[in-house]
Amino acid sequence: MTATIVVADDDAAIRTVVRQALTRAGYQVRLTETVAGLVKLVGDGVGDVVITDVVLPDGNGLDAIPALLALRPGLRIIVMSAQNTLSTAVRATENGAFDYLPKPFDLNELTRSVASALEGVAPPEASEFGADDSPLIGRSPAMQDVYRIIARVVPNDLTVMILGESGTGKELVARAIHDLGPRAARPFVALNMAAIPRELIESELFGHERGAFTGAAVRAAGKFEQAQGGTLFLDEIGDMPIDAQTRLLRVLQTGEFTTVGGTRSQRADVRIVSATNKDLIGLIEAGRFREDLYYRLNVVPLPLPPLRARAEDVPALARRFLDVAALEGLPRKTLDLHAVEVLRRHNWPGNVRELENLMRRLAVLERGDIITAAAVQSGLGARALAAAPVAAATLAEAAAAHIAAYFQGFAGALPPEGVYDRLLAEVERPLIAACLDATGGNQLKAAQLLGMNRNTLRRKLNDLGLDPQPARRG
Repeated sequence: MTATIVVADDDAAIRTVVRQALTRAGYQVRLTETVAGLVKLVGDGVGDVVITDVVLPDGNGLDAIPALLALRPGLRIIVMSAQNTLSTAVRATENGAFDYLPKPFDLNELTRSVASALEGVAPPEASEFGADDSPLIGRSPAMQDVYRIIARVVPNDLTVMILGESGTGKELVARAIHDLGPRAARPFVALNMAAIPRELIESELFGHERGAFTGAAVRAAGKFEQAQGGTLFLDEIGDMPIDAQTRLLRVLQTGEFTTVGGTRSQRADVRIVSATNKDLIGLIEAGRFREDLYYRLNVVPLPLPPLRARAEDVPALARRFLDVAALEGLPRKTLDLHAVEVLRRHNWPGNVRELENLMRRLAVLERGDIITAAAVQSGLGARALAAAPVAAATLAEAAAAHIAAYFQGFAGALPPEGVYDRLLAEVERPLIAACLDATGGNQLKAAQLLGMNRNTLRRKLNDLGLDPQPARRG
């Protein structure tokens, strides 16, 4: 029998587009625009899968999920939302949603999610954690992929490996996984492998007994013992010496560890989250990282995008850093639109950390209340010149260089699915903006210049988050 999909959204255009896509995929579709209508359909036994928006005229689709599941236990519910934050993704998972799709979403992605739901894959396990605001910021498609992975791993103890360049916020992600999960009340302990002398790493991890080595005057607890019941974050795992890797592997296999110089085994009740900016596969091939340890740590890979791969998030990040600086006692500053555009176009080799440091520096050094484009360019200084891409003879060469840099930013891992649409949007955005600028914001003329109809242009402006007015864009 043909499966029936119930779609709840108050936007008639979205209902129409989703119905057409699902009908083409061979499903029957029932539509509603309210929570009451959704509850009525589910209560009457209609629908094999539910797709619901969050904000509906008579209530909240997220809040309705427990009631829907009480009516139909095991019903697969897919949440779609324009409120594209980590908090929304986590609440969807917490309330028992099967999947979460941030708007605007790819229709092929929607049909794939529906197909997975119908195959009988168990929905993510619910948990008891709250969904408070997170320090993770960004509504770009690349960050939505990150949020969805975080939302799915927080309720359980699966081992997570965070992959990404230096400065992308790997420890923030590790803390989010801990703070939103069932171990939140217990310690979060971090150890940076690159910052510890090689001969002391085993002692730092497992602790040592008095007299275990020269200078061990007293017993010391290691990170595993300090993190009992909580989360142990192993940063820069690629810098771990091979002999310490062997001991760590044994702990992961047995769930027990002994201190250096000790004889009594202790239970290792910790969740392991690791991170690296290195190509671990290359280290394995060079004999510098154990392959069996890699597969133990890499149960759930979580690639973090470099900042250049999510330039649309730069303005929100910059403003947040200025707000935080003001709360810490630094002068309160704002960015003018031209300054925002300079920030957006910078390549950010130092990623989010570079942006944060720049905002703090400008908050201290800039005399006026408003940070200008000239101030941003001065603050970036020689780094801006060093980060500037090498001129290419053709647009194709420039695009090839950008795409190669994008893939390199994932430290040897593959980027999230949907890379075609994501990179295509990066080309569309400046092209459409340039046409709007050239026509003084006249959408009809810009559409003619682009060779598309006006409605298509309006949809793309919405999807890309572009302001049609040149003076306000940024």
